[in-house]
Amino acid sequence: MRHLHRSLLAVRQETHHTRHMRKCALLLVALLWPAAAGADTSVLARWTQLGPGGIAEERAVTNSTVCPRSMTPRAEQNAEFSLVCVTIMERDARNPRRIVVLGDTGCRIKPPALQDCNDPTKWPFPVVAASAAKLRPDLVIHVGDYLYRESACPVGNAGCAGTSWGDNWPTWSADFFTPAAPLLAAAPWIFVRGNHEECSRAGVGYTRLLAPVAFDPATPCNAHLKPFAVPVGPMSLVVMDDAAAPDTSVSQTLMPDLKDDFASLGTIASRPTWLLMHRPIWGLVKGPFGIPVGGNLTMMTAVGDLSALAPVELMLAGHIHTFEVINYAERVPPQILAGHGGDNLDPTPLDLGGAAFQGNSGVQVKDGLSVGGFGFLLMAKSDVGWAIDLYRVDGTTEGRCAFANGRIDCTGLPGRQQ
Repeated sequence: MRHLHRSLLAVRQETHHTRHMRKCALLLVALLWPAAAGADTSVLARWTQLGPGGIAEERAVTNSTVCPRSMTPRAEQNAEFSLVCVTIMERDARNPRRIVVLGDTGCRIKPPALQDCNDPTKWPFPVVAASAAKLRPDLVIHVGDYLYRESACPVGNAGCAGTSWGDNWPTWSADFFTPAAPLLAAAPWIFVRGNHEECSRAGVGYTRLLAPVAFDPATPCNAHLKPFAVPVGPMSLVVMDDAAAPDTSVSQTLMPDLKDDFASLGTIASRPTWLLMHRPIWGLVKGPFGIPVGGNLTMMTAVGDLSALAPVELMLAGHIHTFEVINYAERVPPQILAGHGGDNLDPTPLDLGGAAFQGNSGVQVKDGLSVGGFGFLLMAKSDVGWAIDLYRVDGTTEGRCAFANGRIDCTGLPGRQQ
């Protein structure tokens, strides 16, 4: 009986303790509920991005007139945009071992090119973002071009009927922030500016929402931004703004800035350096008779004798809507293009060997390939370099490349023609 009495006493004490804990939990919920409910209804988007020096910023867009607790205004609400808020955090000392790379993700609405934004087989970015988030990356790199809904949907077109368009928050939300939400919550991001974020297009929205510099309402869009370096572990990611650099002509207006940008690569960051830009200097598309051709005349002119690229170990870009890897024969680091995140795809031959570039840069392709179809990349650190897994929209793997010792090898990637 004594044992039974002790057992009953223990049960009563445990029950009393449980009830006490439940009351405390209910009290805590009651205290936090207004803030939680406010956050649920007013915060339209929230993310963390890495900027110059690796400083991490938490940013949020809210439909409220005041920022969430602990955040301060970055860009005030106006007729086109909701309030953008920010919290400046300490330098992010992470050493990412799993990096998702994607780009050119928006749904194109610019007659005559129209995508069906409501069909995930025609505009797969929402599925791409969800699939990439499931891989639990440490870092996400977007190589530019977020907003493609530049014109009103033509009357009678069911694929884009009712969608917003132009440089404003509803369009940014529809084309990027809403579909990207799972991936925005998964890891910090580095945002590269694309040519669709030039000042004449969606540059004001980019500057308010994603630019690495403080927003100045007196100058709501900067035509060109200086390079900045993000230290991540033993390497540096240098972001260069070449959004406004024409592909088929030479911009003399941009030339002084771009030459200075290339000259700064030797001092802006410690080695090894990865160079992130939107427009590839030597990217390729399908030319006459199916022969790969390409090259950005402005950037090839600005880079000069190639010596500025000496600190660079790898180049990442987008702009051309496909997946490409290129090893060059000259003193040029290898290149990865990841412009296949959602917008209409560009046809490129599988074999990029023997490619010709515009102008007279003297650069030759040693070997390279492209793979058709939508998707994204996961770069995973290995003992000898980086494994580069090419993922399809649904999160299944297409194959693997390996980056080590200044070269990308894709023997494990069969490729497929478009």
